[in-house]
Amino acid sequence: MPENVIQNSAQLQSPVKKTSKLANIYKFRELGLLAFIVILSLAVQLRNPSFLSGENINDMITNTAILSILALGMMLVLVTRGIDLSIGSTIAFSGMIAAQAVSANQNLNPFVVILMGIVIGMACGAVNGILIAKVGLLPIIATLAMMNIYRGVTFKISGGEWISSYQMPESFVSIATGKTFGLNNLIVIAIVIYLLFYYLINHTRTGRQIYAVGSNPDSAKVSGIKEGRILLLVYTIMGGFAGLSGVLWVSKFASAQGDTASGYELTVIAACILGGVSIAGGSGKISGIILGSVLLGILNNALPLLNVSPFWQTGIQGLIILVAVIINTLVKRGVDRNNLMRRKI
Repeated sequence: MPENVIQNSAQLQSPVKKTSKLANIYKFRELGLLAFIVILSLAVQLRNPSFLSGENINDMITNTAILSILALGMMLVLVTRGIDLSIGSTIAFSGMIAAQAVSANQNLNPFVVILMGIVIGMACGAVNGILIAKVGLLPIIATLAMMNIYRGVTFKISGGEWISSYQMPESFVSIATGKTFGLNNLIVIAIVIYLLFYYLINHTRTGRQIYAVGSNPDSAKVSGIKEGRILLLVYTIMGGFAGLSGVLWVSKFASAQGDTASGYELTVIAACILGGVSIAGGSGKISGIILGSVLLGILNNALPLLNVSPFWQTGIQGLIILVAVIINTLVKRGVDRNNLMRRKI
């Protein structure tokens, strides 16, 4: 075979092989995250034998349940190229109203309180969705404004006072502390939500439309997808999760205050980014956000056990997030570049 033919053949094959390797890395990056979690856990266990004890593992999973629920909603928002900075304030708002309701009526059914929190959260999320989908505001502007409004309303209705555990009935506190089938209620609620939304995302037309809006909004419009309706839906879902989390948060910590979950939206976004959700939209997996939430839960639990200074804990978390984002960006950029080369060939 002539030498020039061999060279041309190699040039044609090399991009394909390189694309395949990068694509596999990008496709299965959750495995790398899982491996990192295992290595980190073993390293912490060597320093503190109590880390992988049954009691501590149960505490970590329980403490991560609320974060994972919120991360699921945030994933849907990020997939559509949006962001929601108001969820911390929504948590405080719904939690405060729930706490006031049960303190005023000690016999209020816990399921009614949960439903109340979800409805309040959905209303807050719907307002965000209307501002973004109908009014045309940028998601970061709309949710930043509503973050301050919801927080201000929370302080107003509370009068700046806390509601403590002694004002809450045991039936309400048991929402987060009780067990179902031997598992903490928070874990059971998270599992049920994930199963429902796994089906929604992967096996329904609505799930496909959510990803289509984020992947290519122009093509989505041409294909008849109503972008405004999808955006309103995802922000309402996000709000519903935040409202539910507000009730669970107050029940878990037996305390409601105006600054509850202040800044927590950044932790939720971090869990999504660690899980490989693209802030550019159109990309994100449920398995990824579970692992991202677990990693943050491990860090929050492990760093104090290792006697790491509180001043360093936030910095270490930020460094890990930065490294994860850089790796994810470089690999995705490589995949996109080689896919472009492949199409040209």
